[in-house]
Amino acid sequence: MPMTMTQKILASHAGLDKVEAGQLILVSLDRVLGNDITSPVAIKEFNKIGTKDVYDKEKVTMVMDHFAPNKDIKAAVQCKMCRDFCEEKNVTHFYDVGRMGIEHALLPEKGLVVSGDVVIGADSHTCTYGALGAFSTGVGSTDMACGMATGKAWFKVPSAIKFVLKGKLNKYVSGKDVILHIIGMIGVDGALYKSMEFVGEGVSSLTIYDRLTICNMAIEAGAKNGIFEVDEQTIAYIKERSDREIVSFKADEDAEYDEVYEIDLSKIKSTVAFPHLPENTKTFDEIGDIKIDQVVIGSCTNGQYKDIEEAAMILKGKRVAKNVRAIIIPATQDIYLKAVENGLVKIFIEAGCVVSTPTCGPCLGGYMGILAAGERAVATTNRNFVGRMGDVTSEVYLASPAVAAASAIAGKIADPSKM
Repeated sequence: MPMTMTQKILASHAGLDKVEAGQLILVSLDRVLGNDITSPVAIKEFNKIGTKDVYDKEKVTMVMDHFAPNKDIKAAVQCKMCRDFCEEKNVTHFYDVGRMGIEHALLPEKGLVVSGDVVIGADSHTCTYGALGAFSTGVGSTDMACGMATGKAWFKVPSAIKFVLKGKLNKYVSGKDVILHIIGMIGVDGALYKSMEFVGEGVSSLTIYDRLTICNMAIEAGAKNGIFEVDEQTIAYIKERSDREIVSFKADEDAEYDEVYEIDLSKIKSTVAFPHLPENTKTFDEIGDIKIDQVVIGSCTNGQYKDIEEAAMILKGKRVAKNVRAIIIPATQDIYLKAVENGLVKIFIEAGCVVSTPTCGPCLGGYMGILAAGERAVATTNRNFVGRMGDVTSEVYLASPAVAAASAIAGKIADPSKM
């Protein structure tokens, strides 16, 4: 039976020769992930199971990133529960303040995920790691607890949508524009419980960081996961960070897909998702004057060094518009350090931005950038639901780092190619 990339990975981890869409299977896990919001719930459920130890001390990971450094007493209690659990269970990969980063940028950076892996995380954007040719998906805290205890998880095998990429992106256009274009095309439920599989000669023109962004937002199309074919870029990225074996899965030529889309990357324009859904996309020939109050550049979607550098090059020698708050959040400590060493932080501060330690804070309306009633923000984050970053009457416009930086200067949503 022909299989897609995702189906082949799941079959291999279920000890089966083949699987088909809709089949229920029990799968062995290579990594179980949680953060400071979801892990405490999982820990409580784990304790109910009665298992003494986690299934593998090297394969359980907790990252304190959402409300850390602690924003209040409740956040401090949450983090302490995770800290105590990981110390008691001798969990190797526990990342706290000073060592942590935003989880979905940190795990690839640390070499904790490689191609061919199966990863679950109690965070919906765990689908990020498909950029490395892994099957990764978000689960609930109860599933995380069971995964920590047994090293296994049940899945219904997803069907797939195939995206054949060709061409190359134009200047100021990035992976964020690609995925916003796709979500605008198929809708927020266009890939519901399906695998979004990216192939074609255009893949080689996308950086690993573009691919991480694209897979990160697969969930915003309702997908179970997103995944790219492994190529030389993937192998080079992984080998620099891990000595684990790289296992590459390629879809069978006659694999079945629910839909097949051909996308010419050269025709994609800078794209902005308007409130209050990621599918509500517009390009600059459809956007008028929309004044803004805040810009956030960072998150698990667009906090990589490539993203920070792109924003810095647009902001260099310029000033953030009066009455606009510009917040820059490197996704990991290593990215932050590199930004300091290469002078990017100096550029940001001279432009009138504030630079934060790694945190998810403003993305989910947690802290470090909450919006008041009626305020508008351009953000490189992944969701723009009602009240996502603050008051229910505030508005979030999703965009690339280039568009966000240009907008910070202009004081309104702005085309970076016109700056």
